Amino acid sequence: MKWALTSLLATMMLALAPAQLRAQELAAGPTVAASAAAVPAAPAQAAFELTIEAPDEIRELLQRHLELLRYRELTDLSDSELARLLTAAEQNTQELVATLGYFSPDIRFEQQAPGNGASTRLLKLRVVPGEPTVVGEVKVELKGPIATDPAASRQRQQIEDDWLLRSGMRFTQARWTAAKQQALRQLTSRRYPTGQLSATLADIDPVTRRARLDITLDSGPAYQLGGLVISGLERFDAALVARLARLTPGASYDQVQLVAAQQRLADSGFFDSAYVSLDTSGDPSATPVLVQLREACLQKLVLGIGASTDGGARLSVEHTHHKVPGIGWRAVSKLMLDRETRAIGSELTSPPDADNWRWVTAVQVQKQRLGSFDVNSQSLRGGRSQSGDRIDRNYYLQYDRADSATSDASAPATAAALSANYAFTLRNFDSLPFPNSGWGFGVEVGGGTTLGSQRDPYGRTLARALGYWPLGRSADGASSALRAGRLALRAEAGAVVAKDGINLPSTQLFLTGGDKTVRGYGYRDLGVTLPDGQTTAGRYLAVGSLEWQRPIVKDGRLTDWESTVFMDAGAVADKPAELRAKVGVGVGARWKSPVGPLQIDLAYGVAVKRFRLHLNVGFSF
Repeated sequence: MKWALTSLLATMMLALAPAQLRAQELAAGPTVAASAAAVPAAPAQAAFELTIEAPDEIRELLQRHLELLRYRELTDLSDSELARLLTAAEQNTQELVATLGYFSPDIRFEQQAPGNGASTRLLKLRVVPGEPTVVGEVKVELKGPIATDPAASRQRQQIEDDWLLRSGMRFTQARWTAAKQQALRQLTSRRYPTGQLSATLADIDPVTRRARLDITLDSGPAYQLGGLVISGLERFDAALVARLARLTPGASYDQVQLVAAQQRLADSGFFDSAYVSLDTSGDPSATPVLVQLREACLQKLVLGIGASTDGGARLSVEHTHHKVPGIGWRAVSKLMLDRETRAIGSELTSPPDADNWRWVTAVQVQKQRLGSFDVNSQSLRGGRSQSGDRIDRNYYLQYDRADSATSDASAPATAAALSANYAFTLRNFDSLPFPNSGWGFGVEVGGGTTLGSQRDPYGRTLARALGYWPLGRSADGASSALRAGRLALRAEAGAVVAKDGINLPSTQLFLTGGDKTVRGYGYRDLGVTLPDGQTTAGRYLAVGSLEWQRPIVKDGRLTDWESTVFMDAGAVADKPAELRAKVGVGVGARWKSPVGPLQIDLAYGVAVKRFRLHLNVGFSF
């Protein structure tokens, strides 16, 4: 029996440092404001000091790449040698400025005699760029099977429609390179993995300041997927790999599908690493798909130590057995302790079938803080689940037994219920775990009956939605489109429909408040207020949040940090008419950490008139 012991220690250190926030980048026009700045001072007794007087964009480029600057530390540089270097520097400057689209600049070097007996010569470089070159005629030509294949018509249209450097736009070398690279990526990402740029031309007319662009893409043959060629299997079988990869033989090559298959294999937990690629040396009509795997250990024990503002310090112990003897299912057992919850549970999951459905059964015992009360609960679940790249589905039977939420806090009771449930989640985000646009929607519906001396039917539903709307628009895909940021809108609503006085487990009811719901309030602190002032779970839930997320810019470049301003509102009640929103407002920061977004928020709870710090890591929907 092979074991692996993994110890996880999570420590978060937060530091606030001044960051320069800049407004949206203005589109470059014919007139460019000029500024002068000295290159950082050279060492004592250097050959020369150079001051560059030019527009910011050009000055920064020259400070980074002008070859003349490499010689300023030479203390024995003669006047004749310096003159030769200045002649070469003029040509070098012209070449560098041309990469920004200025092909007729006025470049002048001026030399001043050192003063006060100093030996360091003083140089000044003045650059007046003139009018920028703009793109005139653009010709994108496709050769090979893609030019005539009816199945590739949408791909052809996409390559032409998404061309980055359009007529009328300012020409720069960086944009020209980016446009060619994107066109090639769009060609080789679907059907034609061996496609290439067969010819490219940027014909610049310095008199008219127009650039004529020609690009020819040769697609090569179209490729269809063949069978999987799998390596690295010992304990698990090839059928499991095929069901996880979900790559259909005969389907057209799609790089996105291969990456998704690779991600599914890596996320399954059965493998420590997975690499999926296409063997283009084979027959294009049935190309082998190479799947290289490294299996995970059969059993794994994970010790976790962490913290959150919702639950405080957290300790967890998780054991995973990927192939339980006798049934071949995966078993995951977990013990978790924090300030709000103490839970122990186990889940058994079958391998996926051909349609990616799995049987799931789970049991859990926990003690958690719900509102003002410590609630003991037990649950048993059995059903089937299907997880996809965009859609998740679950249907299951669930038994719940827990302390009930009654209107009389002095007389707690235990309630039990049996319910049938269905859950559905749809995701349409542009990029995970750091979405810039898109939306997600999820809904849970269920119905059941209470158990015990009196059996009463009830229904329960919970819906949630999350959307991102970019505020910036840019025809050339420049970073200025991202600098405006985005709006994030979140909503959640739930209801339990049952007759008055029914004795329900409190785990079937609702509470809100905390890092992911209504900031400015404690975790699950918002609920129904009892006559004695304590808080308990309620039958109806409504939560909404509006947030403006904006990238932080430093030295003219986007960083991995964002600033945010937000407003949350939420309410819980036993009747819809009694819903009264509690509001939280605040500011925060986001960091693109290796494990997902790190959320740092300072929120003010309007109802409680106090500030609260919220920390959260990761993105999930």
